[in-house]
Parts: sequence; C-alpha cells; structure tokens
Amino acid sequence: MRIITVNVNGIRSAARKGFFSWMVRQRADVVCIQETKAQVHQLQDPVFWPRGWHAYFHDAEKKGYSGVAIYCRREPDKVISGLGWPDVDSEGRYLEVRFGSLGIVSLYMHSGSSSEARQQKKFEMLERFMPHLRKLRRSRREYVICGDWNIAHREIDLKNWRGNQKNSGFLPEERAWMDELFGPAGFVDAFRVVDQRPDQYTWWSNRGRAWEKNVGWRIDYQVVTPGLAKRVKKARIYKDRRFSDHAPLIMDYDYPL
Repeated sequence: MRIITVNVNGIRSAARKGFFSWMVRQRADVVCIQETKAQVHQLQDPVFWPRGWHAYFHDAEKKGYSGVAIYCRREPDKVISGLGWPDVDSEGRYLEVRFGSLGIVSLYMHSGSSSEARQQKKFEMLERFMPHLRKLRRSRREYVICGDWNIAHREIDLKNWRGNQKNSGFLPEERAWMDELFGPAGFVDAFRVVDQRPDQYTWWSNRGRAWEKNVGWRIDYQVVTPGLAKRVKKARIYKDRRFSDHAPLIMDYDYPL
C-alpha cells in the first residue's frame, strides 16, 4: 500500500504546475491533500477528476481558504467529513476514509503564525483533538493520519531550531503535545521508523532562498497506529519538482488495501 500526503497550497495552482499528471503516475493507493483553497464547484476541469480515482473533499466555507481532500484508487466503505465541531469543520480540516479495518485521514492542523489569536485557536484545537485521537487508538481499526500538522516535533525536524523556539510550530507546548501523541497516546511517526537522518524537511519558506539552502521544517507526517508501524517499508520526500511550498511525503506499507 502506497500513501502520499501533501499540502498543495491551492489545488488549482498545483494542477497548473502538473501535480495531477505526476500523481497518477505514482502508483499510489491513496493521496491525501491539504489546503485545497477551493470548493468543489470550482473544480469542473477534468484534471481534478482523473480516471480510475475516487475523489472526496471537505471544503472550508470561506472561499480560497484551507480545505482537505482524499483521492483513492478503491472506493471506501465509508467517508467521514469533519469532526462534528462546527468551528473546525467550517474551515475544512478533517476528512476520513475507511476501508474495512483501516482508516486514513487527511488533516490540516491550524497554523498559529499569523497572530496570537490564531495560535490560541491552535492550542484549543490540540486540546480537543487529543481525546479524539485517543478514541481512534482505542478502536480496533488501524489508522494512518496524514497531513500538515504544522508542528516540528524535535530539533532534528527543522534547520534553525535554536532561533524558532518561541515561534509557532516549535513552541514548547506544541512539542510537548507531540511527545504525548508519540508517547502515551500510542501513535507512531511512520517516517522516523525507516529514516532517522537529519535535514529531511517537507516545508520551506518562500523567503531567503530557503529551498535552495534546504532551510526547512518537517511538519508533514503520516502518523500511524502501532500495528502499521511494524509494516512501514519505505519513505521518500519527493523534491524533483515543486508543486507548492511543501513537498509530497510518499510512504509504502506492507499492508493490503
């Protein structure tokens, strides 16, 4: 099973850069997309509906903002749009598909970098989301929670960690939350199961030649239940072409879909 996750920073922009022609060649089973910045009625072009794929969207109410999507080769048994929390669901941040005993989620976690108010909103989301994650963990279903979590967990996960300890995405409270996620909550950072190297990033600022210098952050994850952690085969961050300020994270699992 191959799963790809990527924040496209605008699905229409990514399409113009060749994202979908690339996607259909990747032999993926599921592709999770974040920050579509579009609503379904704006996606009439056939490029957004590739043959042989099932597509699902959870849009933000605000045009040109947020939104998540999942493309699947196989039709899911069930699709769950949103968490049932109106303030979060209105921003289009959570979409889940289920295949038998497997659940796959496309998640776009809040960013707190624009204002203190948005950071507070992010803290509130983290506090509410952890019980949901623990509920998923208690179920008999295996999970892959893909997405832009907007947090770099450890010092190895961003280049300039010393200078970012007071910035959103690397705050002590955010990192402690990730410690809980990958500790008592029982989830696993699938990428680190197979790749412990430094300088492996998925997002780069558009400022200061960050991409060219590889001054990045690893904030896009595939977070899995322990049963799937044992089945991680390979991970790759695709950087040959750029579709947005994030790079696709491609992961292979020894797990039938």
